[in-house]
Amino acid sequence: MHIWAQLLWSGVLTVLCLLVHGLGIVAITRLLRLEEQRLRKKDLGMGAFLLLTGLALCVFLLHAAEIAIFAAFYVVADILAGFDDALYFSAAAYSTLGTTDLALPDAWRLVGAIEGVAGFLLLGWSTAFFVTDMNVLLRDKPPER
Repeated sequence: MHIWAQLLWSGVLTVLCLLVHGLGIVAITRLLRLEEQRLRKKDLGMGAFLLLTGLALCVFLLHAAEIAIFAAFYVVADILAGFDDALYFSAAAYSTLGTTDLALPDAWRLVGAIEGVAGFLLLGWSTAFFVTDMNVLLRDKPPER
């Protein structure tokens, strides 16, 4: 595949994942009611543990959906044979692990490399989101009276 086609498809998939991620972060914030004032009032204990666990699970599912977007592309474009192989390759590329027994054909290898960059950025975005909420919950408590 011509390099411009690889760049085009990589761009489309990356933008799609960015949209999914941004909307997912907003949905998670609303679902778990992660407003700063609410987090500051929350006592440390089982409730805080469950909230952080729920947050981590939601973010994990968000990344799983983004990995599945790339995997579906690999199958639909007939780049990889089955969804299981495509999902495995996509997870390795997205997480920047990059060491699998599978490889994209030379004509599509740039898409896999760009998936790694997109995954790196999206994982960083999630880390910042998680740490910010966790910091408010655990550290920024109002003084006791």
